[in-house]
Amino acid sequence: MCGVCGEMRFDGAPPDVAAVGRMTDAMSARGPDAAGLHARGSVAFGHRRLTIIDLSARGSQPMIDSELGLALVFNGCIYNYRELRSELEGAGYRFFSTADSEVVLKSFHRWGAECVQHFKGMFAFAVHDTDTGAVTLARDRLGIKPLYLAEGPGRLRFASTVPALLRAGEVDTTVDRVALHHYLSFHSVVPAPHTMLRGIRKLPPATVRVIEPDGGSTEHRYWEPAFTRDPARTTWTAVDWQEALLDSLRTAVSRRMVADVPVGVLLSGGIDSSLVVALLAEQGQRDLATFSIGFDPAGGESGDEYVYSDLVARRFGTVHHKIHIDSSRLLPAVPKTVAAMSEPMVSHDCVAFYLLSEEVSKSVKVVQSGQGADEILAGYDWYPPLTEVARERSAEAYAKVFADRTHADIVALLDPRYSLDHDASGEFLAEQHAAAGAATAVDAALRLDTTVMLIEDPVKRVDTMTMAWGLEGRVPFLDHDFVELAATCPPELKLASGGKGVLKEASRKHLPAEIIDRTKGYFPVPGIRHLDGDVLTLVRDALHSRSARDRGLYRPEALDALLADPNRHRTTLGANALWQVALLEMWLQEMEQL
Repeated sequence: MCGVCGEMRFDGAPPDVAAVGRMTDAMSARGPDAAGLHARGSVAFGHRRLTIIDLSARGSQPMIDSELGLALVFNGCIYNYRELRSELEGAGYRFFSTADSEVVLKSFHRWGAECVQHFKGMFAFAVHDTDTGAVTLARDRLGIKPLYLAEGPGRLRFASTVPALLRAGEVDTTVDRVALHHYLSFHSVVPAPHTMLRGIRKLPPATVRVIEPDGGSTEHRYWEPAFTRDPARTTWTAVDWQEALLDSLRTAVSRRMVADVPVGVLLSGGIDSSLVVALLAEQGQRDLATFSIGFDPAGGESGDEYVYSDLVARRFGTVHHKIHIDSSRLLPAVPKTVAAMSEPMVSHDCVAFYLLSEEVSKSVKVVQSGQGADEILAGYDWYPPLTEVARERSAEAYAKVFADRTHADIVALLDPRYSLDHDASGEFLAEQHAAAGAATAVDAALRLDTTVMLIEDPVKRVDTMTMAWGLEGRVPFLDHDFVELAATCPPELKLASGGKGVLKEASRKHLPAEIIDRTKGYFPVPGIRHLDGDVLTLVRDALHSRSARDRGLYRPEALDALLADPNRHRTTLGANALWQVALLEMWLQEMEQL
């Protein structure tokens, strides 16, 4: 897990090594253990390293193989790297390290861009072919590892974070109106390639882009799960599905123990993270470090779920760490959390993840997390209303249960300079739902959430907040083999028992009933869900600042209505509408300072 960056020139000028150095330095939190720069011809790469596999200097990056004529910067982890290494050694390749990054480099030489099909893991990488001058960029199937792009006259830059690209300079920071529309409608999700800044784009997940020395490029998507029924599984019973999914998850959590350092688990006490702990215990893991977070209550909401995480920790004998965050730490963490974001993320979970990661990073470098199970296995409450909806009406029905605002609502909120004359988010939803490869309305919703929403919200949240403290987050529910299998599972099995029914039943031999049958919980940060006191003052100050007035994103009368009653207005999914608009403004102000 690291930070990668680079620059390619197409105009005959040498790459700006100083700019690449600034990008590299901006990502020191992602890779606190080492840094490296490499330039050759029209290309320069930068890298920040977090040592997880091969702790020696032999695993340092940028990784250069002069014999093969390749240079690499890589972020992520290839869980099957040992198997691939054996295969490559059998084909005659010689290795100078034990790092998974070298396996990526050799795999690229052997299979070219198709090497991504051989990887089981999370990754974003760039390879420079020093003979042809071409650069290949690639991102993993579920977009767990980010890769942002900024084009300028005669050049292209890339980096793991938006702040790194801003540090390099010469970026158009004008607000992207399409991204803004998505943010306000699609529950703060901005689908690739857009970002909130017009001058920065992101490589979509499951995508390989090959960039030629003259600046021409080709791009292809190499993976997309099919949300249809597999003829080979038509005779499967509910028990067959439970056993198959559980067995696939066993493999996924086992893969994610690959490391040369200890691996812990973020244990919320919900079924997802609890099952990860249970399966690791089943596989013989002892003295597993687990971590839970809690906050002071506010607005009548509890701030912790220790009763459940304690139960799991006792059951499986983990070395459990309860991290309680005093209210005094919440306010100072908000601007730091916002500054760490590559894109504005409205979930109050972000602050929890940020503070949790700060504490966890003092004990371990790698953690597994239960993120992703709700999107993969229909754990959210917006899926059941879609069960009786005709397939051709799925987009409209999905918007009613998920979207924060209609196009008319957005027009009423935004200053006319930022409004669109068309419903960009509605059109996006319609296009996504209309695509072939999803059998029912529920399948269409799950496909959209798996391939877009999941990537642009919870997955991004985990990566951003853990890496803000040099902590590697691994997500077994997003093992692509598990995702492919779950995609073909009949929706009624997922929706059973209030959501994730097939997982709940599969878990009964492993987890206490109190964990399985409890009401769904979230990282509780009531001090943000219910805005008052110092956090509300922070919000008011941000929205009344000179920067906010100069930008003028929102109509004054719409903003006044939100501020007049800070906790009344909620989005469709229950988020605080004032926090959503304020978070965006706070993020833009943080980016202005870079």
